[in-house]
Amino acid sequence: MFGVVFPNRSFPIDISSFSQIDTFHWILDMNTFVGEAYDQIREMCIFLLNGFTLPPDKALAVYIQSPGSAFLFCGAVALSRPSAVLSLPWPEPGVAGQLQLTDGAVASAKIGVSVEDLSSLPSLDVVAEKRIEHLALKVGENLFNFMQSFCGVDGSRLVVPMDILDRWFKKFQEKAKRDPEYLKGFVL
Repeated sequence: MFGVVFPNRSFPIDISSFSQIDTFHWILDMNTFVGEAYDQIREMCIFLLNGFTLPPDKALAVYIQSPGSAFLFCGAVALSRPSAVLSLPWPEPGVAGQLQLTDGAVASAKIGVSVEDLSSLPSLDVVAEKRIEHLALKVGENLFNFMQSFCGVDGSRLVVPMDILDRWFKKFQEKAKRDPEYLKGFVL
């Protein structure tokens, strides 16, 4: 059905390493894989195996859960996108970092995979959306810092020159042309 690779951490892992909860849900207990160092695993690649046919309106959604926290959506694969490298932004653990279960076992971090309607998922590429958001914030911060250096104060108002946006944009373009690495500093 599907396989998983943790870059620089594992060989391909197939579905047999996951515990099947029901027909459409699987869980990988990170304690059995890496112990308490689950938060060191920052990304994973999930892929559909050859010969597996997922209905075109379905996807395999990937979720992560730190001990004591809720599951967090990370991304998905579907027939239109049969593999993906997903970032794993582990949520902060719940109470005291480890919850004790009633039988004395320690709660562990988990990766969940489930078959879901493609239309119900927010996006197949959460990482790309976060990068775009981060890029927009960094460019906005750059513009704000540039404008702030030319601001004057008139009572309770900040006053900036009328051509400030043109000046900033020209400077921004010139830096990007001179130094191709400059724009990479804006991306995660």
